Amino acid sequence: MLVASRLEGCMEAGGSIGNGVRSNQDIALDLLKFVAGSTGYGRPAVPSTGFSGTGAPKVEEQINQLLDLYSRCLHVVDGKAVKA
Repeated sequence: MLVASRLEGCMEAGGSIGNGVRSNQDIALDLLKFVAGSTGYGRPAVPSTGFSGTGAPKVEEQINQLLDLYSRCLHVVDGKAVKA
């Protein structure tokens, strides 16, 4: 679904795929991948032996976390202030 929406956005923007111009959405997605990959943001907790204080987040919570992070990344790329 994300791929389809990205392709539709490029088609509407005049086919920016071939001319080397990247949209803010593409840059925000790359930023999301970098932040999520380097910090483990949005991933379930790895089970370990011993006491565990909290349960693993549900899939819906992980999706909401990643969508929130994407929104924050897009605001940063657009130059808008991000609310903490």
